[in-house]
Amino acid sequence: MANRGRNRSEKVKRIFHQFDKNRDGGLDREEMASLVVAVNPRVKFSDEQINAILDEVFRTYAEFIDPNKGLTHEGLLRTYDDGAGDVDRDFEALGLELNEEVTKLSEEEASSSSITEERDVEKQRKQRTEAWAVSPNHGIVFDDTWKLVDDLEILVKRLKSKQEKDGSFNNNNAADAFSDGGWSKELGPSSSEVSDKRVYYEESSHDYSVFVKELGALRSRADGARSREEAFDGHMAIGKVLYKHQLFKEALVSFKRACELQPTDVRPHFKSGNCLYVLGRCREAKDEFLLALEAAESGGVNQWSYLLPQIYVNLGISLEGEGMVLSACEYYREAAILCPTHYRALKLLGSALLGVGECRAAVKALEEAIFLKPDYADAHCDLASSLHSLGEDERGIEVFQRAIDLKPGHVDALYNLGGLYMDLGRFQRASEMYARVLALWPNHWLAQLNKAVSLLGAGETEEAKKALKEALKLTNRVELHDAVSHLKHLQKKGKNNGGEGGFIVVEASKFKTVGEKTTLRPDLAIALRIKAFQKVTRLGKCDVEAVRKEMRDKDVPVSYSGSGGPTKSVRKPNVEEILRRLLTSLKPEAFQGAIKAINERILSVLDDSGSGRVDMGMFYAVIAPLCGGHSGKRKRVAFEALMWRPVNEGSSQITKADADKYIKLLRAIYIPSQGMSEMLEVHGEEEGEAGSSSVTVTFSQFLDMLDDPDWGFGIMSTVIKLESNDRNRHGNQVCSVCRYPIIGSRFKEVKARFSLCSQCYSEGKVPPSFKQEEYKLREYVSEAEAMKAKCVCFSVQSHKKPIAT
Repeated sequence: MANRGRNRSEKVKRIFHQFDKNRDGGLDREEMASLVVAVNPRVKFSDEQINAILDEVFRTYAEFIDPNKGLTHEGLLRTYDDGAGDVDRDFEALGLELNEEVTKLSEEEASSSSITEERDVEKQRKQRTEAWAVSPNHGIVFDDTWKLVDDLEILVKRLKSKQEKDGSFNNNNAADAFSDGGWSKELGPSSSEVSDKRVYYEESSHDYSVFVKELGALRSRADGARSREEAFDGHMAIGKVLYKHQLFKEALVSFKRACELQPTDVRPHFKSGNCLYVLGRCREAKDEFLLALEAAESGGVNQWSYLLPQIYVNLGISLEGEGMVLSACEYYREAAILCPTHYRALKLLGSALLGVGECRAAVKALEEAIFLKPDYADAHCDLASSLHSLGEDERGIEVFQRAIDLKPGHVDALYNLGGLYMDLGRFQRASEMYARVLALWPNHWLAQLNKAVSLLGAGETEEAKKALKEALKLTNRVELHDAVSHLKHLQKKGKNNGGEGGFIVVEASKFKTVGEKTTLRPDLAIALRIKAFQKVTRLGKCDVEAVRKEMRDKDVPVSYSGSGGPTKSVRKPNVEEILRRLLTSLKPEAFQGAIKAINERILSVLDDSGSGRVDMGMFYAVIAPLCGGHSGKRKRVAFEALMWRPVNEGSSQITKADADKYIKLLRAIYIPSQGMSEMLEVHGEEEGEAGSSSVTVTFSQFLDMLDDPDWGFGIMSTVIKLESNDRNRHGNQVCSVCRYPIIGSRFKEVKARFSLCSQCYSEGKVPPSFKQEEYKLREYVSEAEAMKAKCVCFSVQSHKKPIAT
């Protein structure tokens, strides 16, 4: 070892003397520039690149710089000790030779331990690189690529060192607090292990600019390789090192170049997709994974069989990033079929099924994932959520607790357990869970809001008020302003005059309406439920004209159902793609919520056979009433959607059987109280439709059927009325029951003069201090309307008074 060290020191000395032209014992900038160029004979440096490298050396090793001479011999030795260069490689590149004594010692050592030396070199390589670099399947093939990897590791090490000194390097240690997405980062069967903590570089810094320039030189070396295969090997290795150090933008450049060199190779497409996903470019990531999938399938099943499950998994994750959960389920399912022991694929499948409301299927997949990996905290968390959705709350609590035991700082498990306790009315325990979430993630405004609600439920009003104000600081939402006002009002009124639970519920028959414009209580209750569904699905944001355009421009092939009738049907994931085009403005999270509601409420009814296919004509007709636009246009598009079906195509009318089926579907989907009987009736009429197919219905007749308040969908007019005034506020008026500011319609009792919001009116709630045999309520949609009514009342009274006198 001593001889080896002497050998190395001698090589550094020879290199130093080679470039110390003036023999002053130091290397000035000109001499150092000659050294850099000479030891990198295949790289063409620009003057700007040389100056950047010299600036870095003279700044980093300032303590070894003699102002009059330059970098000392000790300084050059330190640069090699720090890994800034490879002594042996540089010595060989310069064509230098050691003196006879040193050479003799080296030869004696080499002759006695040549085999050990080779093993040591291989061992060192394994220690300093990731598993991919030594893997026979997808690792480094050419020896020169090792030199690129070594040089790149030095550059990255230098960049990290400089940014850590400047305080620019950010290592985010909070990553372990959240559910792991199951991302497959590297190629190979064992690559799906726990992800590294995310780190961030200051890309606007001078150090980063220097790094990018030096990286460009390494890429040029890779491009200058002897063959296309070696160039590909070099760019792939550069990309993987950069990916390992989370320099994703730079890694993407290398992988894209590798794609250009070998377009049919799966690996660069797969890695490019990974980089794009991490950078938040989910759509581009999806396209790269599809290219990888196409290359894998065309390249032969055996060659890439070990990769296919990971491609399917990451393709599913990228689709979820766009909000396409139904489509993601398909790919997770494929991965699980190809690799039944792929516990992450099963966990992701279960989570996605939970996300679209298919909870029983989710439980099955998640239990299988836990069977394969019992300590999988994320799978326990999602299993508990699925159990809660199915009403198995006590078991859900146990599973949530198991997830927290496995991973004490699991934010998702703590937050969702808090929600479960809230649903059970165990407010104190819920507030404890939200407090633990906030300890891990102080800016979690939803946890802060839910903590306030749980404290209020526990009777701790002052603490609830503090928590609510904290939530208000984190997000300036109007709902929180209303909630703060609500709490203040509660405190002013006191516990005896209207706290939570300060109401009585009155029979519907005791509620009388005043005026033709006042909505009936049962109708409002149904319309509010439909409006809530419309809000979750965001269908109101989709202009109904877009539905008409979709029918006109997109061709759907005709297929035949089990009964033999022709339909334009597609699979559920294709319905999701269509909805993504219609709701293009929605963010992924909002779109996922919309898909879940639509799958639970609409697709489950339209797919009565469980085939996974949906009649698109009926689907368009069903969503049209809830889309944006004038009510007349919505009804017209619904009629056109029914005409678009193959049984009516080419005609200006539709069959009466279709019209009847459509209206019954509307009622089954949107009016829950009659849903089950309507659904059974619709699906029981399939055989009888042929007999009534000859009877047709015009658009005018269709409107009469649709607007029928008893047998049609007359509730649509009330829904549209809610849409038009759902943002109306009534000054400082608050509901006499819930004490919240009234938004939308205000229902005022004409004798007792108390006011109710739409929700309390629809539920039949009145203040306990106003007990009457019957209640007469008038609806006001705005404060101006209420003032107008008051003025009319005053003018009538003043007119009658003189006559009575």
